[in-house]
Order: sequence, then structure tokens, then C-alpha cells
Amino acid sequence: MESNEIKLIEELIPHNEELKKLWNEHLTLNGKLDAMANQHYFTAEEQLERKQMQKRKLAGRDRIYEILESHRAA
Repeated sequence: MESNEIKLIEELIPHNEELKKLWNEHLTLNGKLDAMANQHYFTAEEQLERKQMQKRKLAGRDRIYEILESHRAA
């Protein structure tokens, strides 16, 4: 995300509980996925977990962008 989007998120978080939850989950998933990026080998379970985290992160990011866009349109 770009810095102007992050600033807007930080401004809106105190007023939007859904955005706060989504942002915290985004940061958590980002950290977990970054840690997994250093692994050279994944078990089948780890591959599945990684894919699920990537999908959750993407879905959350899409919802964050929807919230930001609705705020900009208002």
C-alpha cells in the first residue's frame, strides 16, 4: 500500500471498527507470510496454510480498499 493510503487508514481506524480489524489482520498476515518467505521447503500443510493466508490477506485488502474508496467518495 502507498503511504497516502496508510495515512488515510490511520486517520479512519479510530472511527471504523471494521477497518481497524481488517488492518490488524493484514499486518499480522503480512508478518507471518514474510516469515514463511525465508523457508525453502514447505510441507503440504504449510503450503495449504500459506495459500489460505494469502487469500485472506487479499480479501481483506480488497475490503480495505472498498472502505477507503467509499470514504473518498463521501
